[in-house]
Amino acid sequence: MTPDQAPRHPQVAGLLLAAGGGRRLGGRPKALLRHDGVLLVERAARALREAGCDRVHVVLGAGAEEVGAQAELSGCVLVENPRWAEGMGSSLRAGLRSLAGTDARAALVSLVDQPGIGPEAYARVLDAFTGETSLASAAYDGRRNHPVLLGAAHWPGVVEAAQGDQGARAYLRRHSAEIRLVECGDVAEPYDIDTGADLGRLRPGGAH
Repeated sequence: MTPDQAPRHPQVAGLLLAAGGGRRLGGRPKALLRHDGVLLVERAARALREAGCDRVHVVLGAGAEEVGAQAELSGCVLVENPRWAEGMGSSLRAGLRSLAGTDARAALVSLVDQPGIGPEAYARVLDAFTGETSLASAAYDGRRNHPVLLGAAHWPGVVEAAQGDQGARAYLRRHSAEIRLVECGDVAEPYDIDTGADLGRLRPGGAH
C-alpha cells in the first residue's frame, strides 16, 4: 500500500506514541531502534501516512533531541512530553492535547514499539471512522490491541483516565460495549519490543 493508493482521512490524525526510554532495553529509546535498517519511529510514522493519515503527531520523550536529529520526520508534528518517565498515559495525554484546536475529529493511536503492525492494519481501523463518537480497535484473533481509533468526543475522558502505563485501557474497558473491533490478525502481528529477548524480532537488513 502506498500513499497514492490509500484513501485519505483528513479528519483523522495519526498519533504515534514514541516517548519510551527502553528501561528494559538498557535505556535505549525505542524510537531509535532499527528494523530492516529503518528507525522504528520513521517506520511507524510512514505507515500511518501510507494508511491515509494526512496529519501525524509524534510524541517524543526519552532522547527527544537525538530522535529529532536522527529521524526523518518531515511533515510530522513533534510533541515533546517532558513527563514521559511517568508512562504511556502521560504521552497519550500530551498527544491528544496537541490535537486540540486542529481540524482532527479522531486520532488513530499507535505505539512505536510494535513494528509488526503496518499500513494495512492502520487502514482497516481508519475505515471504522464515522465521526467524533467513533471508537474502534484492531483485534487479533478477537483480542483487542493497537492501533486504536479515538473519536474526539472521547478525548476528554481518555485524558482524565490515562495514568501510568495504562494508556487508554481503563477508559476502553468502561466503554467496551461501544468499541468496534476490526480483525487484523491476517495482516499484522501486535508484538512489543520490550526486552532484550524481543530484539531478535528486529531484522538488521537494509531499508525497504
